[in-house]
Amino acid sequence: MNAPAPHTSAGPSGPSGSPAEILRAALAGLLDGLPPRTAAQAVDRLIANYRGTTPTDAPILRDRADVAAYAAYRMPATFEAVRAALGAFADAVPGWTPGSHVDVGGGTGAATWAVNATWPLERPVTVLDWADPALALGRELASSNPLLRSAQWRRSRIGAALTIENSDLVTVSYVLGELTEAARAEVVDAAAAAAQAVVVVEPGTPDGYARVIAARDRLVGAGFQVAAPCPHSAACPIVAGEDWCHFSVRVSRSSLHRQVKGGSLAYEDEKFSYVAAVRGLVASPAPSRVVRRPQIRKGQVLLDLCEVDERIARSTVTKRQGALYKEARSASWGDAWPPA
Repeated sequence: MNAPAPHTSAGPSGPSGSPAEILRAALAGLLDGLPPRTAAQAVDRLIANYRGTTPTDAPILRDRADVAAYAAYRMPATFEAVRAALGAFADAVPGWTPGSHVDVGGGTGAATWAVNATWPLERPVTVLDWADPALALGRELASSNPLLRSAQWRRSRIGAALTIENSDLVTVSYVLGELTEAARAEVVDAAAAAAQAVVVVEPGTPDGYARVIAARDRLVGAGFQVAAPCPHSAACPIVAGEDWCHFSVRVSRSSLHRQVKGGSLAYEDEKFSYVAAVRGLVASPAPSRVVRRPQIRKGQVLLDLCEVDERIARSTVTKRQGALYKEARSASWGDAWPPA
């Protein structure tokens, strides 16, 4: 899914440059004075720790250098994935703008930047996380964006003891995988009790999709309507274990990305799964959504669609269909179909 452009203008009092550009500049400044090899080693260790390949009793984020290295490496991808999910959500609830935002397990605040990019207005923002170094660095980064300088950064356990203040929008991004199954349910329930809209984003893996589907089920059970990506709030037609619903967004690679991954490309594709759900809002979900990369062949385009009648179906759009064929050739994985 391509990251959408912001839906409105930041205005004369907003930051110069887009939120993505401001964030990238702020992240680049984090590594000043930190030897590249040290940064790369920190990222390697943290990735291994998160994947469970190093002892779990070791502190994940030991100090500012750890957080800076990991933020510089992961924040751009998290920002773009959440921004893409929010863009699809904004399309489904046109005219709505969140007056307040709580980011659960937000760490250094990638989701707050994504919300700011989608609806660029100043609003009360609270970021909840357990890691003090991440919160401190998130506050430092936010100081470079005038619309985020008043954000509150609060230490909080993410799980059974979680308390979320009432808010228009609650985001839970790249968090559920770090929790037990019981804690995941408690976090989603707390978000549902506090918010008018909840957006959950996880890695685009089978396990990440399973966590998103579990969150989706709880949100629907709590009276929410799915706004995106699904065209309905009924059961997902994808059979767990056989396939999984996920999308992709392109992320520009920093020099740290290229150094750590040993790649030469200037970009990478971030795969993610998500659900955006609302209560008390009039949502207009997509008529159907492109759930795999379109296949362009001579004189035709093959689109795999999640449809409103709770099924995954392939649609063939041919050159004979004129304008629709041109639209199909431009369609991207994750787009609503047909285009508005």
